[in-house]
Formats: sequence, structure tokens, C-alpha cells
Amino acid sequence: MNIAVTGGAGFIGSHIVDSYIEAGHNVIIIDDMSSGVKTNINSKATFYKIGIGDKKITQLLKDEKIEVLNHHAAQISVRVSVEDPKADAQVNILDTLNLYEAARAAGVRRIVFASSGGAIYGEQDYFPADEKHSKRPLSPYGVSKLANEKYLGYYKAVHGIENVIFRYTNVYGPRQNPHGEAGVIAIFALKMLKGEQPVINGEGTQTRDYVYVGDVARANVLALTETARGIYNVSTGAEYSVNTLYQLLQMKIGKPFKRQHGPAKPGEQKRSVCTSSKMKNLLQWQPEVSFEEGLGRTVDWFKANTK
Repeated sequence: MNIAVTGGAGFIGSHIVDSYIEAGHNVIIIDDMSSGVKTNINSKATFYKIGIGDKKITQLLKDEKIEVLNHHAAQISVRVSVEDPKADAQVNILDTLNLYEAARAAGVRRIVFASSGGAIYGEQDYFPADEKHSKRPLSPYGVSKLANEKYLGYYKAVHGIENVIFRYTNVYGPRQNPHGEAGVIAIFALKMLKGEQPVINGEGTQTRDYVYVGDVARANVLALTETARGIYNVSTGAEYSVNTLYQLLQMKIGKPFKRQHGPAKPGEQKRSVCTSSKMKNLLQWQPEVSFEEGLGRTVDWFKANTK
């Protein structure tokens, strides 16, 4: 199968590229390298340094005879989206629509899209949230993810392009960027390994559902099957507080750190946890890597790759 992965030089996208290639597919990477990492690029993939808003995308998808578009390129920072909603919308809506139009013109038959569980559901009414939970995004980032889901519904209804939409919870693992504001595990792990003091936002009682990137990549392989359709949570159904995460990381790294707390982030969710029972029932997917095992793998990767 010929597959294009946008953001394929990034954290999640590069793991998906690896899994597709291991499964025997022909993969091209579309990435403008604004946040991608050269060493993440699989040598067996064909790499194109190009942004998703570029008009040349249409011809590229045609030339490569792309059957499936896996869209993971995005503006991923909630904070940036709040500070500059127009910049967020430029990438996550307008440039993305350019990509979808290119896919339509090139005859792409399926789009796999990286959506967000926490950002779309907002403060939850019940725990864990399923796919039918009310959608109350509290940031432009969350609004853009929900808008994409609606646009993909349009492309399915009007143009017949199938879609698989994954609402990820907090994805973590090797290759995650530890220098941004997203990805608390990567940020804390790198700081601890360097002997620097991490700062916990607020009281640290806020909880998240952490899903390992290898399990996420496996879900994206299942998205290629004929029975995969529609929206799925990709999650674990388990929640861990930031304070618990902090303690577990200390144990994996083997260095004691006192807990230091800073101001809470305005508007930050108190609890976020989703059920993946739909994925289990329909696609036979469930997380295979436990949180402690995943933390160990992540710490080991940072140890090997931190200068």
C-alpha cells in the first residue's frame, strides 16, 4: 500500500512510519521540518521537505499514487493556540484543508487523522470518557481538532473518502520533544537526568491518561484494515496524577528530587481519562505497554540520547 505520513519526522509520526515500513508498506514522509528531527526519518521512506499548505502537495500525492493519507502534522501546543488562535487555525485548519483537497484531487481513498481526547472533551462529565461524551473544547487547539473531525465527515459524505479518527490521550515515549510545553514526561525525564529541578504546575493532583507511543503506532497499522471506520479513543483507561508520575520517574532514574510546585496553568483540566473499549471490541486493539514499563523505556532512550 502507498501511504503518505505528514509529520513523519516528528515524535508520533516517525513511530508510525517505522511500523508501516515494518508491515511492508511503501511510505512517503511529508514534513516541513519546523519541528521534525532529521534522525527520526526512516531511511526506507521517501522524504519530502514540504509543508501541508503547499500547493505542490496535490501533484506529489498523484505522482506517488498515494492510497492512504496519515495526517499527523500539526500545531500541537495548546498554549500557542490560546496566545495566537489565528496561527493555530492557519496550520490546523486552513493548511490542513489544502491537504485534504489535495487528497481528494489525487484520489486518496482513506485519511487517518490524529485528533485529541482531552482537548475535545474538555472537563469530563464522567470517567473514563467514551467517544459519545460531550465535546466542549476549551482551547483553539481543541476547536481545530473537532473542526477537522467535522471536515472529514464532509469528505466522507460528499467525496467518499473513508476516514479513521484517533482521539489520543497523552502520548509519551522515545523521541518525544523535551523542550516544548507539551509532553510532561519528556520534560521531567530530561531535567532529572541532567540533575535539574523540574517544576510541577499547580498542586500536581491533576490526572492524565498516558498511552505509550508504540501502542499508538500499532493502532495506526490497524487503521489500514477494511473494518476500521470512524472515531476511536486511543487510550488506556487509567489515570495518573502528575505527583505520581514525578515519583515514578525518580525511581526509574534513580535520583531523588524534592517536589517543587509552580503556578497552575490557567484552564488546565483537572482530570482526563478515556476508555478504549471501542478499539478493543471493533479492532482488537488494547494497550500492551504498562505505564511503568513505558516510563522505563522512555528513560532508557533519554539516557542513551542525552549529551
